[in-house]
Amino acid sequence: MQLKGLIRFFTILLIVYSIYELSFTWVVRGHERKMEAKAKQFVSQNYPNADENTKAELYKDRLKRLLDSTKEENIYFGVTGPISYQKAKGEELNLGLDLQGGINVTLEVELSGLLRSMANNSKDANFQKALEGANARKANSSADFVTLFVEEYKKASNNAPLAPLFAAASAGKISPKDADDKVIGVIREEANAAFERTFRVLQTRIDQFGVAQPNINPNKERGVITVELPGLQDQERVRKYLQSSANLQFWLTYKPEEFYTALVNADKNVAALEKATNTTTATPQPTRVDTAKTTTTDTSGVKKLSTLNDTTAKAADTSALAGNNPLLKLFQQAGYGLVVAARDTDLVRTYLNSDVVRRAFTEAGLADARFSFGIPGRDANGKRLNVVPFWVLKTANSEKAPMEGDVITTAAQSYDQMGGKPTVTMDIGPAGNQKWGRLTETSNKEQRPIAITLDDIVYSAPVARDKITGGRTEISGDFTLEEAQDLANILKAGKLPAPAKIVQEQVVGPTLGQHAIKGGILAFVISFIVIFLLMLVYYNTSGWVANIALILNLLFTIGVLTGLGATLTAPGIAGLVLTIGMAVDTNVIIYERIKEELSKGKGYIPAVNEGYKRSLPPVLDAHVTTLLTAIILFSFGLGPVKGFATTQIIGILLSLFCGILVSRWVTEWFTNKKRHLEYFTPISRKILKHPTYRFIEYRKVAYVISAIVLILGVGSIFNGFHQGVEFKGGRSYIVHFDQPISDKVEDVRKDLEHAFGEAPVIKTIGNNQQLDITTSYQISNSSPATDSIVGTKLMEGLRKYAPATSYAQFRSKNIIGTTTVLPTISDDLKNGAIKATIFSLMIICLYIFIRFRDWRYSLGTIVALLHDVLVTLAVFSFLKNIVPFPLELDQHFIAAVLTVIGFSMNDTVIVFDRIREYSRQLVGAPKETVINRAINETLSRTIMTSLTVFLTILILFLVGGEVTKGFAFAMLIGVITGTYSSIFVAAPILVDLGGKKPLGASNDTTPAGKTAPKAKAQKV
Repeated sequence: MQLKGLIRFFTILLIVYSIYELSFTWVVRGHERKMEAKAKQFVSQNYPNADENTKAELYKDRLKRLLDSTKEENIYFGVTGPISYQKAKGEELNLGLDLQGGINVTLEVELSGLLRSMANNSKDANFQKALEGANARKANSSADFVTLFVEEYKKASNNAPLAPLFAAASAGKISPKDADDKVIGVIREEANAAFERTFRVLQTRIDQFGVAQPNINPNKERGVITVELPGLQDQERVRKYLQSSANLQFWLTYKPEEFYTALVNADKNVAALEKATNTTTATPQPTRVDTAKTTTTDTSGVKKLSTLNDTTAKAADTSALAGNNPLLKLFQQAGYGLVVAARDTDLVRTYLNSDVVRRAFTEAGLADARFSFGIPGRDANGKRLNVVPFWVLKTANSEKAPMEGDVITTAAQSYDQMGGKPTVTMDIGPAGNQKWGRLTETSNKEQRPIAITLDDIVYSAPVARDKITGGRTEISGDFTLEEAQDLANILKAGKLPAPAKIVQEQVVGPTLGQHAIKGGILAFVISFIVIFLLMLVYYNTSGWVANIALILNLLFTIGVLTGLGATLTAPGIAGLVLTIGMAVDTNVIIYERIKEELSKGKGYIPAVNEGYKRSLPPVLDAHVTTLLTAIILFSFGLGPVKGFATTQIIGILLSLFCGILVSRWVTEWFTNKKRHLEYFTPISRKILKHPTYRFIEYRKVAYVISAIVLILGVGSIFNGFHQGVEFKGGRSYIVHFDQPISDKVEDVRKDLEHAFGEAPVIKTIGNNQQLDITTSYQISNSSPATDSIVGTKLMEGLRKYAPATSYAQFRSKNIIGTTTVLPTISDDLKNGAIKATIFSLMIICLYIFIRFRDWRYSLGTIVALLHDVLVTLAVFSFLKNIVPFPLELDQHFIAAVLTVIGFSMNDTVIVFDRIREYSRQLVGAPKETVINRAINETLSRTIMTSLTVFLTILILFLVGGEVTKGFAFAMLIGVITGTYSSIFVAAPILVDLGGKKPLGASNDTTPAGKTAPKAKAQKV
């Protein structure tokens, strides 16, 4: 084999890379276990008599503080030097919400407000009607909102031009006589800019949740933003924070010298409180973690507040018990004011929001003080610092700022005329001129910064050079170009005419996540052991090579997933389990071909060489078709399904590398050691030895079966399906009960029907103490209180089975997972699923046509694939109320169908490749003979591949948990029907199509100078 050295190099490189990437997960888990032990020890020693709920809250709070305080602590030594916990955390294997719990929301950016703003809030009846029509159509259309609005306006106004509607408020971008194309272009440009501004605001807000690994993915084409917040369970806070309008405000600030005394006194109060708390609890006292540790590289020019040459600062309490100034030590001085290490902001907020701190500021005459943090600055090299500015705002005890963002008309990044440095200009409307004049006059006289805040985060705090009464203001400072552009966008976002609305929400409790992890890992381990043993039993010593390739494939897949920062979900684990089954397929194809060559009497080395050579085309075809469906699934899927597709894509690519190149290298290594591998065992010699089954003769029976399948498949559409909440919209609650509930489902349904006024869909999941309850009650109500209303109704309906004194208690004790999908996004998901399925069929058929250059192969493929899809649909429709587990059409079902399509193609392509090969060798032989022989010769491979995949999916179905049960069941059906259709549907169609035309590709030729021998008719 050529390039052995290169293959060896890349194999070793991938091994080292994968182990290194996975080592971060191991190190991070070790550090977090230590912090968990410390948090438990702290709670048990200091609060031994507290109730369990209080202990749980104290434990979570203590653990968060410990982890926050050790973010910069070096816990690992990597290739670039020491690595902090925070950096290592970012490099570990990400777990999806379904594995660790948390909240997933999909927000839709609403553009109707933007269009109203661009039209200067026009009262034109046609304009208003067009907005209403576009909003109504949005729920059932895949077109973007701008397109829908234009269509509706043209319909309502009898094709009136758009320019007069938008010219007045366009700041010169649109003139009254401009063509519609230009106007639409400006609208789209503003819509894209509004989407970006909304995304930036959301991104900043999400950072404030303090989540270790938040994930935010914008999709501008669909106008949605998907947000994952692992570990967070506070639904109300997330909804309120993410859906609230941007709040741009301008405040005067207190100068540092004005609040130093208050801060020192606050530190004394905190120290006294901690001392009182600690002395009344158990001893010995736990060692306090020093949260003041910072890296010298990120805090150059920064001094500790407690070491300043300031008499008020030196007066701070320095008692050992108080931890050497518990509050003051978290502050540092840099330039004009104070900064706080980014990792300590949550702890500082906790202190500042306490009564003892507020009292100190009130006593100092600063009762109106509001505390706020800025955004990280940069050092001399432009690198972001790990510290954020601290500001104290003068509020005059008012929630309304002296000037709000609604008075800003435009903002843009520009350059100053003197030095050409980046600046920001903003235009203030007439309503804000007097307010801005008063603010800037005070700022100039008192040299007091004006804090420009968005959602209480200070983005800039300039000092006015003079009183500004005009409409345009230039903000200068030590801005980089990027920072100036960001500030301009923030000022634009003050009005935020395109707010975000949550259209899909999923909350996964930690308990549900732990069950998913346990089930997935158990399925993974059992599948691995079963396939490992099966390869040894069936392929003798060569099975060790296949198992080595399998181990490396799994190692590389998980390592690459980690390195790419991908997220492993429960369907992702299903993808790994499926990878186990399909990874051995490459070796099965190769080994079966080698066995054929050995059975013909060839020597060991020629047989191995011929086996690898002749196996390459079918292996590539099988992997390419499966890869195509995985890519399509990745393109159209969302959330966990995208995770499954990612795992499958990586697994397929690495399967080719390990199954072909690494296996061949290992095989040659044994050969060079004068040790030949064995490919037969006593069992494999007896199974399917020279089969001569007459499959084609039974094709008419297969046609009758296929006709029945067609009728059942079409009938399933009329019989209906259980649609998952993703496709029909609604709210789904996974509710845990203290007692078995499975025998009371009908009673529960009647009680909930009385509470909701409509019958919910109820399914038993997992053990008999959990129900999945789905309702469409109030699903069209967009009020912020709707979730609480529906949850309260659920609690009332379940009062006999899960008594609770309040909804808050019911939610924390009994609800372990929720999913909310509004009709808008559910239609998008359905349309995406339909497109994904159709595109998969089209692309695969096109690939088959290009590969075989014969339309009959493509038609046989499409019929076989439709057969498989229809069987799966029929099973999910007619068995939906029979089987003891939920059969739903959702994203997981679509993932299963597309995977079935890929797997079925895998089988079909292997048979087609052999038919094409024999059609060249057996020139003149009847098509029945050629096809029968091809199916029989590949039968061993077909059964072995189907068996390995079937076993892995069966194990996933039995022990993998509820999240993947529906997916696994669909795959089980697909494996059986895919194997059947390859043999009894796709191949026989070639006999009855195309008349007497040969089965070989149109461009098939024999080697130059040779004539293909004619074969005598044979009966097989």
